[in-house]
Amino acid sequence: MTGYAPSLSPVFLIDLALLTMLMLVAIAMLRSRHLFAVVMLSGIYSLLSAAFFVSLDAVDVAFTEAAVGAGISTVLMLGGMLLTARREKPKRPGRAPVALAAVIVVGAALFYATIDMPAFGDASAPANADVGQQYVERTASEIPMPNIVTAVLASYRGFDTMGETMVIFTAGVAVMLLLGAGSARGGRDVSDVENKDEEA
Repeated sequence: MTGYAPSLSPVFLIDLALLTMLMLVAIAMLRSRHLFAVVMLSGIYSLLSAAFFVSLDAVDVAFTEAAVGAGISTVLMLGGMLLTARREKPKRPGRAPVALAAVIVVGAALFYATIDMPAFGDASAPANADVGQQYVERTASEIPMPNIVTAVLASYRGFDTMGETMVIFTAGVAVMLLLGAGSARGGRDVSDVENKDEEA
C-alpha cells in the first residue's frame, strides 16, 4: 500500500493556506471575550471550511456548510446573543486545570484513533472499497442525478437530511420564541443586559 505524497501544486498550496487561516481564526475565537466577535469569527470559520470543501471537490457539502454554518447558525447565534451579555463572564478560579486535563485526554484519544486510519486517497480504504464503491456503481442506474454526492444526500440519506433540516428548523423556532418572549415583556431583559454591559 502506497501512501499519499502531496506535491507543491497550486491546489495543495491553497489547501495549506485555508487550513492555516482556519487555525488562526480558531485561535482568535478562543482568545476573544466579545461574544459578537466570536459569532462573526465563527461565520468566517464556516466560510473558510466551505472553501476547503470546494477544494476537495465536495461542492454539495460546501454549499451546506456555507448556508447552515455561515448563514443560519450565525443568525441564530446573533438572535440568542440579544438575550445575553455582550462579553464573556469572568472565569471562575480553580476550573482551568480540570478543563485543560479534559482537553488533553480527549485530544490524545483523537490522535490515537487516527493511527489506524487509511492513507488519504487510498483506493483500498473501507469507505472506497465497500459502500463508496456501491454508490459509484449503482447511482447512475438507480437515481437520475449526475452528482453522486447529491444523490447520496437527497436519496440514499434522505431521512438523515430531513432530520438535519428538522434540527435547524427547531433551533430557529426556539430562538424566535425566546426573542418573542423577551419583547412580550417590553424588552426589559434585553435592556437590563445592555445597562449591565454599559456599567461594566
